[in-house]
Formats: sequence, C-alpha cells, structure tokens
Amino acid sequence: MDFDYSVSNSIATITLNRPDVLNALTLEIYAQLRDLFEELRYDDKVKVVIITGAGRAFCSGGDVHTIIGKVLKRNMHGHLEFCRMTGSLVRNMRLLPKPIIAAINGAAAGAGAVIALASDFRIIADSAKFAFLFTRVGLTGADMGAAFLLPRMIGQGRAMELLMFGDDVDAMTAEKYGLVNRVVPLDQVMPTARAAAEKLANGPSYSLGMTKLMVNNEWTMDINSAIEAEAQAQALMMMGEDHRIFYEAFKEKRKPEFKGK
Repeated sequence: MDFDYSVSNSIATITLNRPDVLNALTLEIYAQLRDLFEELRYDDKVKVVIITGAGRAFCSGGDVHTIIGKVLKRNMHGHLEFCRMTGSLVRNMRLLPKPIIAAINGAAAGAGAVIALASDFRIIADSAKFAFLFTRVGLTGADMGAAFLLPRMIGQGRAMELLMFGDDVDAMTAEKYGLVNRVVPLDQVMPTARAAAEKLANGPSYSLGMTKLMVNNEWTMDINSAIEAEAQAQALMMMGEDHRIFYEAFKEKRKPEFKGK
C-alpha cells in the first residue's frame, strides 16, 4: 500500500505518508483506502481505526499532477468512474461498524477534509486548518458526500458557507462550528487520539458498532420510525453477552471485561 499501516492492541493506524506533497492522494491511494475500509469490516483483530498524516499536513486532497492531468483525458464515463471511486471510500468509512478517529496534524483540504469529516471523531492540532476547497478549483462543493455529511454535522447555514466559499477554517473556528471534537497542541494529537482509541477498543465493540449503525440509519427516518428502530436495536443488545457481563460485574462491584458480543 502507498501509505503506512499498522495494528497494535486492536487499533489500526493509517498514516498517509507523502509529506513532500502534503500527503496528496493518488488514484492508487484512493482505491487502496477504499478497499482497506471494506476489508476492515471483516477483520476481527481491529476494533478502532486512527487515520493521520506524516509531516506537516493531514491530507491536502487529490494530487493535482497525478490525478487531474490523467482524469481530464478521460471521457464522461471515465470521470464518473473516478468520482464514484472516491465516494466509495467515504461510503466504506461510514459503513464500517468500528470507530474511526481522524488525528488531524495539519492541513485537511479537499478530499482530506472529507476523509476527516467521514470519520467518527476528529482530534485537531491547534495549528491545523480545514478547507473544503472544491469551488476554488471550479468544482462543486458537493463531493465525496460532503454535501450530505457536513450539514448534518454543523447545520446547513454553516455548511453552505464552507462549501461555497471554500475558505480556510482554523482549528478554533472548527471547534466552534462543531466540526471537530477536540483541539490540542500538535504534539498531543496522536497521544490524544491513541488514548481515545484505547478506551474505545476496551469497550463493548458490538455496542459501539450498533451505535454507529443506528446514527447513520436514523438520519433519514421520521421520529416514529427512529424510536421503533431504537427499541428493536436495544432489545437485541439487551440479549447480548456484553450486557450480561456488565450486570454480573455490577453485582460483584468490579469492572466489566467486554467481549464484543
């Protein structure tokens, strides 16, 4: 793979590693990330994923030289094939029933901003910035699911502002908008992300996966459908082994050791 990948203590770490071009994505990296997030659905050794960048950027988006030059030579079907492929990366991230933490060490621009957006948690360095810059290069701000995800996270008014203007958004503004979970000094980005990942990895992984699934599904439900769906999901979880483990540990005044079942 054209990025670094490691697994330790049930935590997979993806490090985009092209620091000389601010971790810009190539066609191959897009496809490799898309496939990896699909494969992680079935990898029982991994309970949590961290994605970050090497050097001074998280990800500056698609590589202008290796993508735009190639894709512009394609016909309409070729362009659509590329756009569907990049969107599939985001879809696979959202469908992964495991928490994803974006450790944003530097600029997250274009596709990099959407990858961070598609994660479940965002830890950002106080010196880092976001930029949904698609309109700045003559494209629609609706790319890779950005127009679906961003309004649900920060509201339509703010989302319209970020997607239409494409301006840089500093870390403190991102926190004020609700775009990130935590702002920390640069040297604390990975330790903070790792601590959160370890807490999640030691938790009831099936419960966490069901929570992510329900949050995704309920975006398009009415209140009656949502309440009924939650009733069914919770009844299922109450019959799970982890809930029984909690109850036995509670009675014995000890910490539960969840099994993810």
